[in-house]
Amino acid sequence: MAAAKKIKMLLVEREMTLTDLSKLLNKSLSTMSGKMARDNFSEKDLKQIADILNYDYEAVFTDRDTGKQI
Repeated sequence: MAAAKKIKMLLVEREMTLTDLSKLLNKSLSTMSGKMARDNFSEKDLKQIADILNYDYEAVFTDRDTGKQI
């Protein structure tokens, strides 16, 4: 699932808007809208968003054959 879709789901769960999140990140709404539209987030962005929304963020690679995560 794309990061932007996950972020949308988390915002709904937290009853927040993208405007709310943008303000908490000190980023303009147009910047955040662009990131959402292009699904273009750095790992730093994702960690900040997770922290604001009170979630843990973990990036993992999972072997499709064995299920091993790295």
